[in-house]
Amino acid sequence: SNTANIALAVEKASKIIFALKNFAHNDQSGEMTKASLKDSLDTVLTIYHNQIKRNTTLVTEYEDLEDIYCFPDELNQVWTNLVHNALQAMDYKGTLTVRLVKEGDFQRVDIKDSGHGISQENLGKIFAPFFTTKRAGEGSGIGLDIVKRIVDRHNGKIEVASTVGEGTTFSIYIPAVTTPG
Repeated sequence: SNTANIALAVEKASKIIFALKNFAHNDQSGEMTKASLKDSLDTVLTIYHNQIKRNTTLVTEYEDLEDIYCFPDELNQVWTNLVHNALQAMDYKGTLTVRLVKEGDFQRVDIKDSGHGISQENLGKIFAPFFTTKRAGEGSGIGLDIVKRIVDRHNGKIEVASTVGEGTTFSIYIPAVTTPG
């Protein structure tokens, strides 16, 4: 029994170390590299595992998609910001759904929470630098501005659907470019 517990702990620790190593990797080349959005999402979800496992149900729905040319380190920032915001919006309890699908010429990532939702009056402002709907001291208002800039750099797009009291879904469209250039 103790041996099984130790083996499980070693497996979990190695998974976390692998995720942190991938997350901390910083490509300075300025060139897009081929990467898997699924692996990128899994890296971020591994890092947030402790916040998710307590009172949050995590649902992942991934289509089996090709690796694409992108800036993987920057996309890790996108997923990190969106997952963090989703967990905060749900007060770390509820359902977090992460979906990866092919849609036309894009790979689409949906990050959906069952949180408070965003009012229609604030929805148009959420990407503005320094705008925040969080309580004082909880957010700087630059996370979604950074997300938008990174998505724009990928020639992608971002859509938001939200209902107050039901939650929010951010849909990120990244061009499914599978050859360099």
